[in-house]
Amino acid sequence: MDVGIVSYGAYVPRYRITPAEIGKTWGIDGEAMGKGLLIHMKSVPSPDEDVITIATEAARNMMSRCNVDPKHIGAVYVGSESHPYAVKPSGTVVAEAIRATPEMTAADLEFACKAGTAGIQMCMGLVGSKMIRYGIAIGADTSQGAPGDALEYSASAGGAAYLIGSEKIIAKINKTLSYTTDTPDFWRREGAPYPQHGGRFTGEPAYFKHIGSAAKRLFDAMGSRPEDYQHAVFHQPNGKFPTRMAKELGFNDQQIKFGLLTPFIGNTYSGAVPLGLANVLDNARPGERIFVVAYGSGAGSDAFDITVTDEIEKYNRQAAPTVADRLKDTLQLDYGRYAKFKGKIMMG
Repeated sequence: MDVGIVSYGAYVPRYRITPAEIGKTWGIDGEAMGKGLLIHMKSVPSPDEDVITIATEAARNMMSRCNVDPKHIGAVYVGSESHPYAVKPSGTVVAEAIRATPEMTAADLEFACKAGTAGIQMCMGLVGSKMIRYGIAIGADTSQGAPGDALEYSASAGGAAYLIGSEKIIAKINKTLSYTTDTPDFWRREGAPYPQHGGRFTGEPAYFKHIGSAAKRLFDAMGSRPEDYQHAVFHQPNGKFPTRMAKELGFNDQQIKFGLLTPFIGNTYSGAVPLGLANVLDNARPGERIFVVAYGSGAGSDAFDITVTDEIEKYNRQAAPTVADRLKDTLQLDYGRYAKFKGKIMMG
């Protein structure tokens, strides 16, 4: 049975702040910091936005683009590291909002920045085994960065939702595999407001090793090479890491053009690869092949080989805002309003 993407939807908050504005508050050359990270600006959730509202907006956009009865959805998985409740699933709220309840299952997933792609793999297994007809996997975050920390220049907000099934698929998932080790490069303890990171340890033994290893295993499994793909999407904690990873693997700038969004919206954590893939699908044509590798600290990578089908020509991409639409609709913040929006300063 062919299993793949039946529909998708994306959402990015409209507010933005630049590295220069953040650095100005801390007496740091934020513009230089942004250039070093290849980040021009990042998205900021408004005070009434969280992972549930972002996931719901993405899911509603996804459903508006297809003609699928919500009652045929058997599972909803929301992957995030910033769920608003420690005990109360985000998935049930999203499922209720799109009228998929009650004859279905829902769960929240957490594996740093790859929880959304883990949800896609879970839905693939359930659909492929015929346990469910359709499943939804969502990657969304309102990521955290302590005031003045390097993460504050990149941690942003956004997410994307994917309807996985075997009928009228617009993009067939040919293969998926994972590469996982216990590499504690980034963590946040229960109750802690901000995460900690291992500095330079985050790069070589973590991000590059896991994405590179998963990518090479996928090439071997598919008997493919970089030139066999029109598009590539990699996890993007900044603009620098995925650009370097792409070059090391043999991809060129044109292949990562649509999948690289961090320079314009920052690091959306669990939403990063799902949003990058959504932008690729917004622009993809039948027969094009997509190479995708997500990464989550702690640490692991999920890799996917995807082929766009002829069905995408009948698919109503314009029934919901595209990722490009979200990139255009922006409002700039100063640091004071940003800090208030993010709860870094509290009203008396």
